Amino acid sequence: MDQGEAERGGILHAISNKRNEIRHRRTLNLTYRIIVGVVGTLVLAVGIVAIPYPGPGWLIVFAGLGILATEFAWAHRLLTFAKGKYDAWMDWVKEQHWSVKALLALATFAIVLGTMWLLGALELAAGWVGIEWAWLQSPIL
Repeated sequence: MDQGEAERGGILHAISNKRNEIRHRRTLNLTYRIIVGVVGTLVLAVGIVAIPYPGPGWLIVFAGLGILATEFAWAHRLLTFAKGKYDAWMDWVKEQHWSVKALLALATFAIVLGTMWLLGALELAAGWVGIEWAWLQSPIL
């Protein structure tokens, strides 16, 4: 074991000891679990919203579940289940013909474009270049 591994092991041990100290104090433990629950849920919610968009949506979902899994057994089970399904989906996509991959990319593009339209981003961007088409206006804003 090199010095870096020993230091990491020492840090993890110190964190584990501190968590055990918190666990034995009822009010502090409840407060800690509430904070972990709120932070994990917020990160998870951001990740779920980000899933259909290019970028780290699934990574954020797994980070949120990972935060929750530090305190809640159900979140650990859900994280294991979700990671398995994600890996199976990625394996399935990798095996598909290029046309299926293109359709999936097109669906992702449509979701992003539709969301941008609903949120008024298309109208805003078009206005920057002097385009004032009525159909670019969001129906919800």
